[in-house]
Amino acid sequence: MGNELSREEYRKNKMAAMNEEEEVKEKKPKSRESKKKEQETGTSRRRRFPIWLRLIVIVVLMVICLVVGAVIGYSVVGDGKAGDVFKKETWTHISDLVNKDK
Repeated sequence: MGNELSREEYRKNKMAAMNEEEEVKEKKPKSRESKKKEQETGTSRRRRFPIWLRLIVIVVLMVICLVVGAVIGYSVVGDGKAGDVFKKETWTHISDLVNKDK
């Protein structure tokens, strides 16, 4: 009698697992019809992090990396003062060194 209960429990657990697998398989990519229906009803999913905001974040990060790189390059590698990177005279001097006549 004890084996029959465990068999019944086993069968219930197996059926539950099969149902879960079927639910996972049923989640397929949306077809064109469902996307069109979402557009008509206005129930489409919105992005949590919009593309325009991603672009702004990327540009800001690029500027930060440029400034940090200039500060490290000028102060650590070039043995200058870190604050001098933000002065116009420093960049005109660097420009003159790069573009000097040979």
